Amino acid sequence: MSTVKYNDARLLQIILAPQVSEKSTYVADKHEQVIFRVTPDATKPEVKAAVELLFKVQVESVQILNVKGKQKRFGRFMGRRSDWKKAFVCLKPGQEINFVAGQ
Repeated sequence: MSTVKYNDARLLQIILAPQVSEKSTYVADKHEQVIFRVTPDATKPEVKAAVELLFKVQVESVQILNVKGKQKRFGRFMGRRSDWKKAFVCLKPGQEINFVAGQ
């Protein structure tokens, strides 16, 4: 597999935020995965390169999920939240990302 060089400025904008929830902490403990909210046009290789660049860890695989926005009511008007993308990043054994302690 060839290594592709990505633009560092683009990689720094790929990952928006870690997704911290009860489900994400369960997945992190059981499968050694970390969940991130990413830009809607992000690809798996870009997410892998971005995580390796930002957190200095080795990534084994990436799964990406499109999350549909919910229909919500604002007073008497119906509105819709925007769609977003979630990335499940599987780390190699022995690797860990700690969000609590300063990196």
